[in-house]
Amino acid sequence: MNRRSFVLGATGAAMASIATASSPFTLASARADLPRGARTELGQDLEVRDLRVEGDLSRRFTLCIPKHLAKHERVPLLVLLHGLGETSDERLGAFAWIERYGLCTTYDRLRRAPLARSSTGARADLTDARIAELGAELALRPFRGLVVACPYMPDLQIGSATELDRYASWIADVVVPRARREAPTLDDAKYTTIDGCSLGGHFSLEVFLRRPEVFGAWGGVQTAIGEGAASVYADRLARVVAKVGSRDVHVETSTGDAFRRGNEALSASLTKRGVAHDFRILPGPHDQAWLREAGTLEMLLWHDQRPRIAKRVPVPEPPAFR
Repeated sequence: MNRRSFVLGATGAAMASIATASSPFTLASARADLPRGARTELGQDLEVRDLRVEGDLSRRFTLCIPKHLAKHERVPLLVLLHGLGETSDERLGAFAWIERYGLCTTYDRLRRAPLARSSTGARADLTDARIAELGAELALRPFRGLVVACPYMPDLQIGSATELDRYASWIADVVVPRARREAPTLDDAKYTTIDGCSLGGHFSLEVFLRRPEVFGAWGGVQTAIGEGAASVYADRLARVVAKVGSRDVHVETSTGDAFRRGNEALSASLTKRGVAHDFRILPGPHDQAWLREAGTLEMLLWHDQRPRIAKRVPVPEPPAFR
């Protein structure tokens, strides 16, 4: 079966639009290495590392490490997969969340009260009422921080068990262990989560379903899923939960999302099967401006608000003098 027919139906153009709509970055500039001076433009609170690792389908990911943590503080690890438009280039995909989807600047906004709209917020995808709600939530429970890994995701063949198995193994056995070695993460599956946008939401779900022992939660932002496939994925999620135990699930869509009906159907199917999950519909279309203003913010906040322990590594004793 054709991969786009399986997922997109008549809405394929909408998925591709997220790679270009409202993006201030050109393909040429995105392919260049990240200039040293550009880091301040990408945010203040995250250090960005560009990592090369072993692999066949993919060999590159970026790692965003909080610079605000207390000494010996450890935080959860979030893996984020990008959309279809950035599958054409390894560098483009590895930096998609950072340069195009507002990851670093949104992270800064969440850490600075009162919550403000981004520079692209003239469309009011984040409403005044929601800003007030988020302000109250953050006042009660401030944003604590996450380590975020953003792997390059190739244009995998939907329905190909071989490719999906290989990519899931690369994420679980290469990306996650390397991220844990590089950054101060809580090294426990409960505190390791995976999410993705559009096609990345679809493939992140496939990764999660194949390696649920690695992740404590799955989330999808405007996940590229059709209504017909929703019940199939709900069945698979229900079987995974029954096998490995409860997992947190977050389904996020928007009023103008081409995949809204598929996401609504997934939520309804999960409810029918008794799989606990959070479901949110935001105002706005399926594009990058929406991600930078509201979609990435709601996703990061959901992962940050999951329960965690305040784990600190004991300070080693100084060596004794002889």
